[in-house]
Order: sequence, then C-alpha cells, then structure tokens
Amino acid sequence: MIKKIKDIFKNLKLTFYKKKKLKIGLYGPPNSGKTTLANRICSDLLSIEYKLGTVSNIAHETRKIGLKEELTLKINNKTLKFDLIDTPGIATRIDYEKFMKLGMSEKESKQRAKEATKGVIESIKWLDNMDIVVVVLDSTKNPYDQVNLTIIGNLEARKIKTLIVANKVDLKSSKLEKIQEAFNKYKVIGISAKFSRNMDEFYELLLKTSRGI
Repeated sequence: MIKKIKDIFKNLKLTFYKKKKLKIGLYGPPNSGKTTLANRICSDLLSIEYKLGTVSNIAHETRKIGLKEELTLKINNKTLKFDLIDTPGIATRIDYEKFMKLGMSEKESKQRAKEATKGVIESIKWLDNMDIVVVVLDSTKNPYDQVNLTIIGNLEARKIKTLIVANKVDLKSSKLEKIQEAFNKYKVIGISAKFSRNMDEFYELLLKTSRGI
C-alpha cells in the first residue's frame, strides 16, 4: 500500500511538471535588442511575422511590459511551453534632456522619461514572476556597465535561472569574448536577433536551461 501511495505521488509530480508553463523574461539595458529578440522568438515559434513590440533606435521605446502567452518550443521531441515577457530597459537614471537632444519637445521628453521610469519599476516587480531570465546585452558595449551588474546581482539574489545573450554579433565592433569574460559563471551565447543568427543554438540553450524547473 505504501509503495502504491508513493507511486501515485510520483505520477502526480510528473503530471504537474509536464503541465507547468514557464514564464521567461527578457531583461537588459535600453537598446540592447530585447524587443527585436522578442519579435524574433514570437515569429519563429508562431511561423508568422509577429511583433510583440515596436523597435526604435531611441532609448526606452519599450515602456510597458509586453506579454505573449502560450508559446511552444519543440526540439528533438522535447517541448517547452512558456509565456514570453518583454520588459522595458533597465536604467539607473533617466534624464528627459537626452530625449530633447534627439528632437523631442520638452513636454514629450518629460512624458517619455516619466513612462520609462515607471517601466523600470514594473520590470523589477515582474522579476518575482520569472522562472527564467534571458539577459540581453549589446555585444558592442562595455559589459561592466553598472546597469548590467545590477541586473545580474538581482537575479543572483533571487536565484532565478539566467541565460545571457550577447546580441548584435553581426556588427564589426561586437566583442563577444568580453561578455563571456565578464559573466563567466553563466551560459553566454552570441546572436543577432535582427538577422536571426545563431537562433537555433539559442533555442537549444533555452530548452536546456529550463530543465529541472
């Protein structure tokens, strides 16, 4: 009888594990390519062109959480079901004057800065819901930026499974090895979300990262 009860609980555990749908969040500094990656993932997995968010060269284009539910990744008979969350870029300081220098009016700039600040707060709050966080970094920039270190530190404190993406490897100024050096405790993969470079490897690593959750 005891053995049967144990078997029942074991089967229930397996059932719950198979049914569990994960939440995967894209985090990183502004203009690292989070939304470009989100759009790429959605388009690849849905087999249609899909835009979860708008892409812009101006920082903080994404100022609200973007959510796409019920995505399914299948590789070699292995399946990962998840909700994808695209978050506003994390920044330690948002200055409205920077937007004015890009041609926005003072009113527009202040509104954008206000919305961007609210978006950062919302992004941090959403961390408590994440099963996996994909940290998207611009591989052409210095990885030791205070924002990057703050994001990684928060993930370590919360013990959230983390995968680091070095985006924009299509650019000549890309320095993938510097990001790998800076965050050698983590799995780091170089991709170009814009041109779909190394996306198959990214999906395989994402599936591997999800194991055991």
